[in-house]
Amino acid sequence: MSCEHLICARCSGPVVEGRCPTCRDARDEVHGRGPSIPPALVLAGLVALLFVALVLQRLH
Repeated sequence: MSCEHLICARCSGPVVEGRCPTCRDARDEVHGRGPSIPPALVLAGLVALLFVALVLQRLH
């Protein structure tokens, strides 16, 4: 299935362009893309991992 010919009921734009959140959600659903991980969450995970590594290093 393709979203090239779908028109958004919310903004009346082509879904493929992803003009509004509804378009982007529909496009992601059609193409099977899940929600992406926010960069701040990735950074927080790396900081936490670094902290754990430093604590473990100090214990040995």
